[in-house]
Amino acid sequence: MKKNLDRPVFIVAHPDPPQLRLSVHCVHFSTKPICKTLKKRPHSHFASGSVFASAKSVSAVCMEDYSLVVRKPCFGLPTACPSCLPVYFYLKFADIPFKLDYNLTYPDSDKIPYVESGEYVAYNNEKGGVIETLKQDGIVDLDTEFHSVPEWIPMNAMVNSWLADAIKYELWVGTDGTSAQSIYCSDLPWPIGKILFLKQVYNVKKQLGITKDNAEEMEDQIYKRASSAFGALSSTLVDQMFLYGNRPSSLDAVFLSQALITLQALPETSILHNKLLEHENLVGYANRTKMALLDAGTSSSVPNFHANPSSSAPRKGPSNWRSKPMTKTKRGKTKEEDFKRRAKYVFIAQLIAVVLYVTLMDQTDGFDVEDDDEDFDYNE
Repeated sequence: MKKNLDRPVFIVAHPDPPQLRLSVHCVHFSTKPICKTLKKRPHSHFASGSVFASAKSVSAVCMEDYSLVVRKPCFGLPTACPSCLPVYFYLKFADIPFKLDYNLTYPDSDKIPYVESGEYVAYNNEKGGVIETLKQDGIVDLDTEFHSVPEWIPMNAMVNSWLADAIKYELWVGTDGTSAQSIYCSDLPWPIGKILFLKQVYNVKKQLGITKDNAEEMEDQIYKRASSAFGALSSTLVDQMFLYGNRPSSLDAVFLSQALITLQALPETSILHNKLLEHENLVGYANRTKMALLDAGTSSSVPNFHANPSSSAPRKGPSNWRSKPMTKTKRGKTKEEDFKRRAKYVFIAQLIAVVLYVTLMDQTDGFDVEDDDEDFDYNE
């Protein structure tokens, strides 16, 4: 065989509308390791006019045994967590097979979501999040062709700040909080779940700069910015398949997650929900892409439930996933942190029991308990 035919490429089309998928199978005949030779090929070659198509690089082909660990599914979504769902859609857009695992133990962990395979782990609280970590580590980058687009950076900033803040506000402050409790706290004992919920409400108010004095003003500002973001996205999308033409990006993954959480997780009385409904093309885009990615019944959408996925038996991962190995020391440290966190929960539960007991004893002894709620300020 001639040298220029050393790596023939076969393109196989699967005519199954509306999901026309093109998969590229590369056959390598040299003696060099296949992952090392073709690792630099990006996962961003999407066929024009297809709903979801990509040419897989060999790094994706080699990654056959890895997991995405997220918070639990609810509201008809594989996970309704605003941090987890974008990573799920990002991997789906990249056409990479993965196993979906659920961590139901630590709803307040900033490490979730995370991707793991063998010794490789990409945590949410490192390198700007899981998606950015996957880009920096050379795993998959869908955005290489969009950095030259003038409005790309401001649009990303708007979606990841204005809309992200609006959803955060709606989940924890703007509504009755039932959606947030279903997503994060429903699997915990009531006292612990309630304390974590109140703690997060306090944190969200602090992050958004909300106080008793400016609560109404901040609410108006949050909804005004969200409305502007929806308008800009609607003008960008028009009637295209994705936000920037026929190729999905991380921006599509993030906004699609925000749109579906707004439409399916937030109550119909939600202000943000109603503002999104004003833009028919955004709603149609969310529903159309949801049908293509979630309702297709692919194997990667079938979850495996694990209370603590990281404690399962280690899996042997491909060599190209080990650009950032998770050492034994780090795994030991993670287990130690898990133990400390469990001890904290037990201590909180015991503290609540003592407080309730003392309160009941005071009432039976005839003491009056004064209401000092006005002196308690979450924003101090």
